[in-house]
Amino acid sequence: MKPEISIIVVILSCMVWLAPGSTSVIAQEPDPLAVALDEKPEPIREEMSIQDIIKSGGIPMYVLGGMSVIGLALVLYFFAVLREGQIMPRKFIVELQELLEADRRDDARMACARNGSPVAEIALAAIEHGRTAEETSPELLKEIIEGEGGRQANVIQNQIQYLQDIAAIAPMIGLLGTVLGMLKAFNVVALDVAKAKPMLLAGGVSQALITTAAGLMVGIPAMVAFAYFRGRASKLISGLETNSARLLTLLIRKRPS
Repeated sequence: MKPEISIIVVILSCMVWLAPGSTSVIAQEPDPLAVALDEKPEPIREEMSIQDIIKSGGIPMYVLGGMSVIGLALVLYFFAVLREGQIMPRKFIVELQELLEADRRDDARMACARNGSPVAEIALAAIEHGRTAEETSPELLKEIIEGEGGRQANVIQNQIQYLQDIAAIAPMIGLLGTVLGMLKAFNVVALDVAKAKPMLLAGGVSQALITTAAGLMVGIPAMVAFAYFRGRASKLISGLETNSARLLTLLIRKRPS
């Protein structure tokens, strides 16, 4: 080949290599390393929000939420009701003793009807029996007072029983959510082992753990509150028994002949 022809071939090759089209084609090819460096990974969430927890727990979480609200309302109610001033108000007891010592039974009956406390209900039952019965005796009067006292004690104890029911049912609801979550996780694997996604498996396990924890978080405080109010109710019932014994003594002493 002649030198002139060789020079022409080299020049044409350089022109083709440096042509705009060739340059643009090379520029259009993405660099994998550059793309990987430019991509910003999504931020990793270190903790779940309340909405995420409720959504992961499913329907049992709504049931446990309702039970927690009811339990809190009961605790506030018992703090207001299970008090000495509500069960056996001192001012009323002093007034009742004065009326009975003065043998003013009609006024004592009206005072009991106005008050409406458990100790007033016990006194009212005893006074009404003395007014309506043709013949009475200390033994019969004692039975009347004990019967009404037992009824009032049952009313007090039955109220706090709701807290024990919540303490027993809440962990069972959490256990139901645990079973549902594990079934959800196992179904993902059972349908197609090859296509089982870790996110779906994690969703089932998350539901199982969340509902279990929620059931315990509702049940344990309810059981603690029940134990506290049970002791408080027992103390109040003992006070009712003491005041009932004093009432019986006054009624027998001032019993009309």
